Amino acid sequence: MKEIIIISGKGGTGKTSLVSAFSSLAENAVLCDADVDAADLHLIMSPRTGETHEFRSGHSAVINPEKCTQCGLCREMCRWNAISEDFEVDSIACEGCGVCWYFCPEKAIDFPENTCGEWFISDTRFGPMVHARLGIAEENSGKLVSLVRQKARELAEEKKLDMIITDGPPGVGCPVIASIGGADAVLIVTEPTVSGKHDMERVVQLAEHFRVPAMLCVNKFDLNAEIARDIEAFGREKGVECLGHIPFDPVFTRSMVQAQTVFEYAPDTDAARNVREIWNRVLTKLQD
Repeated sequence: MKEIIIISGKGGTGKTSLVSAFSSLAENAVLCDADVDAADLHLIMSPRTGETHEFRSGHSAVINPEKCTQCGLCREMCRWNAISEDFEVDSIACEGCGVCWYFCPEKAIDFPENTCGEWFISDTRFGPMVHARLGIAEENSGKLVSLVRQKARELAEEKKLDMIITDGPPGVGCPVIASIGGADAVLIVTEPTVSGKHDMERVVQLAEHFRVPAMLCVNKFDLNAEIARDIEAFGREKGVECLGHIPFDPVFTRSMVQAQTVFEYAPDTDAARNVREIWNRVLTKLQD
């Protein structure tokens, strides 16, 4: 079983469009949306949810007024000033450190696990999909990414599918680190802009640090040929092969509006042909 993660270093480069396009070309694959903070692969895949599970992580303190003697020790020890004069815990200010719970002489403080979001196993027209939704302003997105990837691997083994295609989160932070660890390869989707090149360089360095083989493709390459050449040159310098270029084409936006992949909406365009070539090269690299 092979796992390919599509990442970008920044948002808006077109990785979800590419993942959805790959999904319509792949055979025997599980789809995984690891962008749990702002998942959007479902907008194109239109999944039919089969299983829904709560995601629990972290703790928050809750004071039981029937046991509390208002001795004030918890307020003195809380470095986050999360406990009011009325001995109520501000759930937003509480960092879940547990000091108040541990030292409370009356054992009047509960420390329940937080429900931070949900994760799903769904069916799509291109195969099974594992995805998630993190709650608003919730933390621990890296843990949820790891959980989603784990469930995708379990699903692939259960259904005897030989590939996982994962839509990774943007950036280089904790969710991205959680999404690429242990992967067979990452495909970095970038665009020929100053910010696109800068963030691509950072994510190449991240993949290099975690020793994950990286590949590169340049989306909307014809918007700035000079920066596109600079991106390829940086890739050669770092030993990251550029698998191809995708021209700027509004067909991607039009296909998304129709909740379709580019191959469903306009399979005969230059953009679709280039995506197919990149996919074939990805398969070749994974087999090497």
